[in-house]
Amino acid sequence: MTSRVGVVTFPGSLDDRDAQRAIRLAGAEPVALWHRDKDLHQVDAVVLPGGFSYGDYLRAGAISRFSPVMATIIEQAKLGMPVLGICNGFQVLTESHLLPGAMLRNNHLHFICRDQKLRVENATTAWTTDYQAGQEISVPLKNMDGRYTADARTIDELESEGRVVFRYLASGPNEVGNPNGSINDIAGITNAAGNVVGLMPHPEHAVEPLVGTGGTDGLGFFTSVLKQLVSS
Repeated sequence: MTSRVGVVTFPGSLDDRDAQRAIRLAGAEPVALWHRDKDLHQVDAVVLPGGFSYGDYLRAGAISRFSPVMATIIEQAKLGMPVLGICNGFQVLTESHLLPGAMLRNNHLHFICRDQKLRVENATTAWTTDYQAGQEISVPLKNMDGRYTADARTIDELESEGRVVFRYLASGPNEVGNPNGSINDIAGITNAAGNVVGLMPHPEHAVEPLVGTGGTDGLGFFTSVLKQLVSS
């Protein structure tokens, strides 16, 4: 039976179709989920895509956190359903308290869009088992509110428990590796159970050889979760 992976569309989502395509290329069935519908329609995992939900008018992800679909996603995530938040989706996960911390405006106060080099720090989550710890990948990055922050105790917990999943790296000698001022160069984190992952860069934009410097570096997110679903 083909695994079903839901992709939520909020008002202002931009990358929902891209996420659906990535899921299809990985071998699963993408299922469109509307933010006002609490029913997840028998999906096995969920992706919260990138974009500018509700125009980021209050705070990035702050309004989407209260969409009816999120009540069901929060409930199912706590029961073990794999959930991936990409960019705005990561912001929604922090606002929903499925992941700790918060996202602030980039420290240089500019929107950034570029291919971004990352180091895989944790290859044991539901979304990263097709990578190796220490592996370096390149995926596109595009955000304005991408600076990850948390209190010192939370950062210590994330570091000591191996819950930092990705860190920003410089792509060359003349490039600054950290694109937004995130604490400890953190690009993505996971919850304690490893089923919920959030990151600012966009793996769904690096799933085909002709796209970007990373080629298919992002496809492993989606093949990883499929293997997780088959084995569970």
